[in-house]
Amino acid sequence: MSEAAKLTRGSIRGHLVHQTLPMIVGVAAIMSVGLVDAYFIGQLGSAELAAVAFVFPVTIALSSLGVGVMVGVNAVIARALGEGDVDRAARRANFGGVFALALGLALGLALYLLLDPLFRLMQASEQLLPLIRAYMAPFSLGMPILLLQMALNGVLRGQGEARKTFIVSLTYAAANWVLDPPLISGAFGFAGFGIAGAAYATIAGYGLAVVVALWLISRTALPIRPALIRECRVAESARAIARVAAPAAFSNAINPIGLSILTALLASQGEAAVAGFGAAGRLQSFAVVPLLGLSGSIGAIVGQNWGAGRAGRARRAMREAGAFCLVYGFALALLLFAAGQWFAGFFTDDPAVIAEFDSYLRVAAWGYAGFGLLIVANGALNAVDRASWALLQSFARVFLIMLPFGWVLRPAWGAEAIYAAELAANLGGGAIAALVVARALGNFRRPR
Repeated sequence: MSEAAKLTRGSIRGHLVHQTLPMIVGVAAIMSVGLVDAYFIGQLGSAELAAVAFVFPVTIALSSLGVGVMVGVNAVIARALGEGDVDRAARRANFGGVFALALGLALGLALYLLLDPLFRLMQASEQLLPLIRAYMAPFSLGMPILLLQMALNGVLRGQGEARKTFIVSLTYAAANWVLDPPLISGAFGFAGFGIAGAAYATIAGYGLAVVVALWLISRTALPIRPALIRECRVAESARAIARVAAPAAFSNAINPIGLSILTALLASQGEAAVAGFGAAGRLQSFAVVPLLGLSGSIGAIVGQNWGAGRAGRARRAMREAGAFCLVYGFALALLLFAAGQWFAGFFTDDPAVIAEFDSYLRVAAWGYAGFGLLIVANGALNAVDRASWALLQSFARVFLIMLPFGWVLRPAWGAEAIYAAELAANLGGGAIAALVVARALGNFRRPR
C-alpha cells in the first residue's frame, strides 16, 4: 500500500469532514459566480435575465463534460495510489491534461458552429438569440481552458489534496468576483460588454486557476513532467480515463440537458416563468453546495480504499455520507420553502418573476435530499469503476421520470408541472441511487 494513499488509514468520518469542508468552500466559491453573474446581468434587464436562463443549463451541461474528465482522472489516480502503483498514477496524471486539452478544442469548435441551431431548438425567441450568442461565443472558445482546469483538479482530488483543490476553485471564483462588475456593467468610464462580459470573466478565471493548479501540483507526489507524457501508453491511458470519464460526463450532463428541455417546455408559459425558473436555479445551485462538495470528496475516499482492498471502509463512508444528505436536504427545504420571496428580491423587482421564483422553490426544494443521495452515489460508483451504473441511474431519473412527468402534466398544471417534475425526479432518483450503490459496494471486487 502506498504512503501516498493517505485515505486508507485513519477515521472515515474524519476523512469525510476534512476532505469535504474544503470542497464545500471551493464549490461555494464556484457557485457564487453564478449568483454574481445573475445579479449584475439582472440589472441589465429582464430580457438579459431570460437569456441567461436559456444559457445556464447549456453551460452546466458543458461544464459537466469537464467534470467527467475530472472524475476520470481522479478515479484512475486514486485507485492506482490505493494499489501502491505511484508510477502509473503519475503517468495518468500527466496524460489527463493532454486528454482534456484535445477534447476541449474539439467540443469548443463544435459548439461555436452550432450555437443558433441549438438555442432555436430550445425555443429561444429571435429577440433573445443575439444576447445568447454574445455570451456563448466566447464561452465556447474557452472550452479547452475549462477542461484543462478540471483535469488538473482531478489530479489533486485523486491524491486527497482537498485543500489545494479549494485554492484552485477560490482563484477562479475570486477572478470572477473582481472582473464581473467592470466587464458586465462598466466602471471608471468603461462601458462594459453587457452579458458577454460575464463570459469573458469566466474564461479569465479559468485561465488563472490553471496557472495556480500547475503550481500546486508541482508540490505533490505527482508533478506535471512532459517526460512522463512521452512514456505514457496513450491508448491504454485514454481508455482508462474515458471508461470513467465518458459515462461520468454524460451522467453529469443528463440533468442540465433535462433542465434545458424543461426550460423549452416552460417557454410557453411566458418570459416571467423562464426568468424566475432560471434565477431560482442559480440560488438552488448555491444552496446544494454542501451536497456537491460531499459528492466531490467521496470519490477519493471510496476509490483509495477500494483499490487497497478495504471495502468495509468504503461502505462505511457511503453510509455516513447518505445520512448527511437526508438531514441537510430536508433542513434546506424548510428554509427555501419559507423564504423564497425574500431570496427572489436579490435578483429582480418584477412581481411576476418573483412569484414564479417562489413557486418553483416551494415545490422543488423538497427533493434536495434525494438529489444529494443521487450525486454522492454517482461519485462512489465512478470511483469503483461502475460509471455505467451511475449513468443509467441518472438517465432513469431524467428521461423516465422528470421529462415524462413535465410533458404529460404541463397542459393541466402549467408552470407548476415543470417544478413538480423536478421534485419527482429527485425523489425517485435518490431512491434508485440508494439501491444501486448498496448493490455495487455489497459485491466486492477490486477493479484494475
